[in-house]
Amino acid sequence: MLRINEHISIDDWELTENFVRASGPGGQNVNKVATAVELRFEAARSPSLPDPVKTRLKRLAGRRWTTEGALIIQCDETRSQARNRDIARDRLADLIRKALVAPKRRIPTKPTFGSKKRRLKAKKTRGEVKAMRGPIKDTD
Repeated sequence: MLRINEHISIDDWELTENFVRASGPGGQNVNKVATAVELRFEAARSPSLPDPVKTRLKRLAGRRWTTEGALIIQCDETRSQARNRDIARDRLADLIRKALVAPKRRIPTKPTFGSKKRRLKAKKTRGEVKAMRGPIKDTD
């Protein structure tokens, strides 16, 4: 069981771990031992998460979200299978915690009276500068 916070925890049946061979340095060890982990969380079918959280999680996951509604997290940072497994689970928990936070609604504000005055004064000044650039007229 993976605990996210005091209200939400994910059961083990919702998570699938697949161990594969990691790329990169590691000598003979990298050719023999499957240390990289691919953690799959069936987020769309999860009864643990409310629908708004699932929607935000999908947006946060990006390319890690599959068409079937699963979230796939890969980790091959260390040469230890157990450590990679823990890192992948921590990443999943962090991602879900971020999705739990509802974004604040933006409240549109009106410009102040002073800012309107300053803007109009700047426009007038700029217009006067540009008016001075025109051809010179003879006033004889």
